[in-house]
Amino acid sequence: MNEAETRAELIDPALKLAGWGEVAESRVRRETIAPGRLQGSGKRAKPSIADYVLTYRNRKLAVIEAKKRDLSDTEGVGQAKRDATSLKTRFAFSTNGRRIYRIDMETGKEGYVDRYPTPEEMWDATFAEENAWRDRFAAVPYETRGGTFEPRYYQDNAIEAALDAIAKGDDRVLLTLATGTGKTAIAFQIAWKLFHSRWNLGDWKCEGEPTRRPRILFLADRNILANQAYNSFSAFPEDALSRVEPADIRKKGRVPKNASIFFTIFQTFMSGTDAAGQPDPYFGEYPPDFFDCIVVDECHRGGANDESTWRAILDHFSPAVQIGLTATPKRDNNVDTYAYFGEPVYSYSLKEGINDGYLTPFKVVQLATTIDEYLYTPDDDVLEGEVEEGKRYVESDFNRSIEIRQREEYRVRTFMSKTRPQDKTLVFCATQDHAALVRDIINQNKQSTDPNYCVRVTANDGALGEQHLRQFQDNEKTVPTILTTSQKLSTGVDARNVRNIVLMRPINSMIEFKQIIGRGTRLYDGKDYFTILDFVKAHHHFQDPDWDGDPIDPVTGAESGTETGEGSGETGTECGQGGQEGGGESNRPQKLKIKLADGKERTFQHIEATMFMGPDGTPLSVAQFIETLFGQLPDLFKDETELREIWSDPTTRRGLIEGLAERGFSGEQLDEIRKLTKGEDSDLFDVLAYIAYARPPTTRTERVKGRRGDILSQYDPKTQEFLDFVLSHYVAEGVEQLDTDNLKGLLTLKYGSTHDAAERLGSVKDIRTNFVGFQRGLYKGTQS
Repeated sequence: MNEAETRAELIDPALKLAGWGEVAESRVRRETIAPGRLQGSGKRAKPSIADYVLTYRNRKLAVIEAKKRDLSDTEGVGQAKRDATSLKTRFAFSTNGRRIYRIDMETGKEGYVDRYPTPEEMWDATFAEENAWRDRFAAVPYETRGGTFEPRYYQDNAIEAALDAIAKGDDRVLLTLATGTGKTAIAFQIAWKLFHSRWNLGDWKCEGEPTRRPRILFLADRNILANQAYNSFSAFPEDALSRVEPADIRKKGRVPKNASIFFTIFQTFMSGTDAAGQPDPYFGEYPPDFFDCIVVDECHRGGANDESTWRAILDHFSPAVQIGLTATPKRDNNVDTYAYFGEPVYSYSLKEGINDGYLTPFKVVQLATTIDEYLYTPDDDVLEGEVEEGKRYVESDFNRSIEIRQREEYRVRTFMSKTRPQDKTLVFCATQDHAALVRDIINQNKQSTDPNYCVRVTANDGALGEQHLRQFQDNEKTVPTILTTSQKLSTGVDARNVRNIVLMRPINSMIEFKQIIGRGTRLYDGKDYFTILDFVKAHHHFQDPDWDGDPIDPVTGAESGTETGEGSGETGTECGQGGQEGGGESNRPQKLKIKLADGKERTFQHIEATMFMGPDGTPLSVAQFIETLFGQLPDLFKDETELREIWSDPTTRRGLIEGLAERGFSGEQLDEIRKLTKGEDSDLFDVLAYIAYARPPTTRTERVKGRRGDILSQYDPKTQEFLDFVLSHYVAEGVEQLDTDNLKGLLTLKYGSTHDAAERLGSVKDIRTNFVGFQRGLYKGTQS
């Protein structure tokens, strides 16, 4: 009896007997926890799937890992515990249909049970203490747009963790999730359950049924974030939503109060004047207990800071339950966020998102040039400003106190030579002036004929900049293709098709660095990875233990130091609202502008190195990847003979490639290893044989030339013609052409249809046998 038969004949009836799927509000389903890490060429690693997830009253209570009847009943214990950990269920079960093994993930107790608990028994065991608000929240199902949008497992965990905290009486709640993981969607579902359960401050800690719906404020620090949230909450009744904006307040003479969900930014609430023209912030027009719940987006940037002028807003509304959303684990420069909200009730890291396949992996191209630093010599021309004799100008000086246009031209030409012209790209520059200069150089070197191929989007670009940004975010539009910016686009840009991020200014803050990386991590069809082109040694942040680690206790007070970071002043500034992005400030000393002596530019050179994010979240150089790969190959094959046997059969070859991918070796990483081993025109087989056994790589052309005659001599003329056709595609395209999934396409390409192919070559079974069989001859013997 195989696993499917075991499930259908033994496990499903036992669950039905216990009431699962029979009792109202109980569900039994198979769940894809994670789709698997992106590997390249549109492929993913093996997905993580739970055989059974038992849900009752809209809460996941248990997972079951099923094995076929003839295996041990505890064979699935490890997977069951893994799935229960991911889904945050109290119980995990492993079974072969004959016996049931239960694990209590909270107490650690485990052992055999005679039957599955009923839904009510499972609920009572999971939630031993009664809690009216927990039950009311559970009674409200997620809003799934008619079943088309189910929250991902980590979103469900975050939603339930926040609501459980509120149900227990917590009034400050923090959720820490990596950029691009859908924090706004999480906020929506939390608001949806609060709204429909009629939770509110007045009834929160009282007995009896709730008397009104809550008033919820979504508070951001940029209009683009508030607008995105407002649009994402469209499932609420239209009259329940209100976008709070200064123009509307001035027009109506009062703040809006007739709604349930309000959206605004800190700056709007901080604006406002009295009759004498003195500051009189708009938030003061609301009573302190007006809002029942406040969701603070990107809370590490806003009012949680004790010194922030925005803190007054949160203090004024202190009776409200306040939920902070952040993408940054605790560090010394966002300690106020954690001191104010407390430890996160749920965290989901960038590393987890990439390994699960919900975020896009990246590679880092480190670029160092011979003009990274500058020392003035008398043959250079001083166009503006005064040179400081003997001073060595370093990265932090460039485009702030000194500008050398030829240097920027060389850097732009360098990164443009390493990117595809059609790929959407963000370029982070030192100042707004620098962003304008880089924009102009890009447009002067572009292949495109469109005048808006590259545009600048900074605080000074106003409404036009916002328009360019919306067009860039529109995946149906190809122009603008490149945006240059200084600070503005480091956060809040939901552009899924960003393929390149270019760093042309120092990134001294780990928080900002993670946010910038987050600009590229969102998924998009056909996007297997994105590239960070780093001119400023920002990749050193990857070596920081806190790059993608768990929240840590920061040092405080005098020990903490300050991460100043040039140009970090545009905190929450909107286009057209002033902004401190740098560039154009009248109180700065005159910038030194240098024109290099004739001939110097021709001596510019650069070197590069590529890094990939390893399975543990730490970026590794290609050499480190090879070292790590070498150490893991014995787990995949014991010697060269076994490697050859595995590679000669499409089924076992696929298994080997999947095994490599599960260990973090796939796609672009393997392509880079090919380049380093001079195996670009060879199979992955040759690269593995070279790394493991120092066998020199053989190109596909050489392999076919050496084996073609022996292979074809074993077949009839018509089959020879087809296999010769296959070999030509193998040489041109690679080993993927030899996969059985590709056989139908090859037959159609050669003969028009599989039916016509069968008329010439014999039955489909015979064609498949020959297609698989000839591959053994291709990799046979000592000739690679």
